[in-house]
Amino acid sequence: MIRTTPFHERLAPLNRTGLWQHWSGHLAAVKYQMDDKFEYFAVRNAAGIVDTSPLYKYRITGHDAEAFLAGVLTRDIRLCRDGQAQYTLWCDDSGHIVEDGVVFRYSSDHFLLTSAEPNLAWFSDRIGRQRVLIEDVSAQYGSLALQGPRSRGILAALDDAVGGLGFFHHTPAKMGGAAVNVSRTGYTGDLGYEVWVEADDANAVFDAIVDASAGQGVIPVGMSALLMLRIEAGLVLIDVDFHSSRFAYTDEERTTPVELGFGWMLKDIATTDRAFIGRDAIRRELTDGTSRWRMVGLKVDWQDWDRRYRAEGIIPPKDEHPVVWEMMLYDDGMERVGYTTSFMYSPALQRHIAMARVRPHLAAPGSKVHLEVTINHRYQTVACEVARPPLFNPARKTAAASTTNPAGASA
Repeated sequence: MIRTTPFHERLAPLNRTGLWQHWSGHLAAVKYQMDDKFEYFAVRNAAGIVDTSPLYKYRITGHDAEAFLAGVLTRDIRLCRDGQAQYTLWCDDSGHIVEDGVVFRYSSDHFLLTSAEPNLAWFSDRIGRQRVLIEDVSAQYGSLALQGPRSRGILAALDDAVGGLGFFHHTPAKMGGAAVNVSRTGYTGDLGYEVWVEADDANAVFDAIVDASAGQGVIPVGMSALLMLRIEAGLVLIDVDFHSSRFAYTDEERTTPVELGFGWMLKDIATTDRAFIGRDAIRRELTDGTSRWRMVGLKVDWQDWDRRYRAEGIIPPKDEHPVVWEMMLYDDGMERVGYTTSFMYSPALQRHIAMARVRPHLAAPGSKVHLEVTINHRYQTVACEVARPPLFNPARKTAAASTTNPAGASA
């Protein structure tokens, strides 16, 4: 059965295209406008509204909640303070990633964990004798993301608590007469927030945000534009940039936190006494240097790109729609050294970019590789430069409220 989100009643009339896709059993708009790039630029220049309600949401409570999460999550939840959130991973015993998500800490015995795929059984099977309760509260709450440079000013006008909210912090607030929780999180790589609200209050909160946004160029944003935004931001997507180890057929389809670019989560792994799942395997990987890949950003040499196509009598394509199948990468000797996982023409950066896996010796920024493309039914290669993601990383994303101008756009 296809379900609708708590915001569907408000958003459906705004979908001019009538295009919908499935997201975790829910209807999600592909795009609201005839041109999804219009929605993309709304986020980069003003703000966009994204219905993220289909995310799975798990409430984790009990005396041992913190200890339980410290044992199953790759990142140390004990370093997260009340009112903060963490982007995190969870792995299997061999150190391969099961999935990623965001965990919100309310207290040492109360957390909320989000994920793109269902994980209730996986976590429940690992409780053992600990005093922990895990509840699937996905249907009880809607989540609405407001992303873009005007997002802070708009939400702060509804509740002052939002104005001073730090990056990856969250706070209770009130909007449209309803109690909400607002987090400074999102999937666009821009200044942005997510508003978490009980399903019954969704319409009132939506109306309040729309009213506060009036005249500021704010529009709803569908999945197509969101996937453009996340590539510029270097944000990984399950089943595109990595696969869950639970469903992979071979180790070629599995990946470790180090290989996916999350070594920064593991800075204390050599000394920590925290026995989280996958710790020993990850330690061996780091000690023995057995990582097969590094996740990097790529910038395509636009002059080489144009030259290759023009030599074939073709206008060089500049298509912002993501290519989410693998494109091979080679070194100067034409040995295969990696592949892209997500590729697109970035409207903000005015060049083709990619998220890619390369051999560790080519992961340093400035390293040169060659991207395989097909032109006139023949394979050719285009020069690329390795870069550290995210490739789009505006200061406003993490800037304090004091840098916001009166119009609501961050400096």
